[in-house]
Amino acid sequence: MKIYTKTGDAGQTGLFGGSRVSKSHLRVEAYGTVDELNAFIGLLHDSLSEEPVRALLQQVQHRLFSIGATLAADPLGPPLPPDIVPDDVVLLERAIDAMNEQLPELRHFVLPGGFPTVSLAHVCRTVCRRAERVVVALHEQEPVLPLVLQYLNRLSDYFFVLARYLGLQAGADEIKWVPRT
Repeated sequence: MKIYTKTGDAGQTGLFGGSRVSKSHLRVEAYGTVDELNAFIGLLHDSLSEEPVRALLQQVQHRLFSIGATLAADPLGPPLPPDIVPDDVVLLERAIDAMNEQLPELRHFVLPGGFPTVSLAHVCRTVCRRAERVVVALHEQEPVLPLVLQYLNRLSDYFFVLARYLGLQAGADEIKWVPRT
């Protein structure tokens, strides 16, 4: 099977269900940004050795792949429900709470950085926030399952706390944001 089809050479792509849209369509931007997030999560996963964190990241990748497939479905065709359930959000919340119990209280804004995996977790957080914004914009035009919006919102929170947790594990100081005076 050839990987190239040449059907996108004129700037259009096919959705699951058959219809074709511009590659600049908001739906394509939404699933493309989720895919970009998934790739960065893969890089973060491969940079870590702590197995519970790696296992959760891989589970997140599976959920995001499903979300991407759902977003790539033709809205005029039969709905493609994502492989995501409310317990997936609860899992993220529990992971956030468990890490937060080990972290010092946040008393200042922090800058991304201090250790490579900390920075990478912040990249995941910011790409996740962008994915969320694009999916919200799509939702304002065509309905998106509310659980997808909730999952992306919680996931960005997870990456913020994960960045702090990874810094703590690495013994790296948080870089405090200091405004000019």
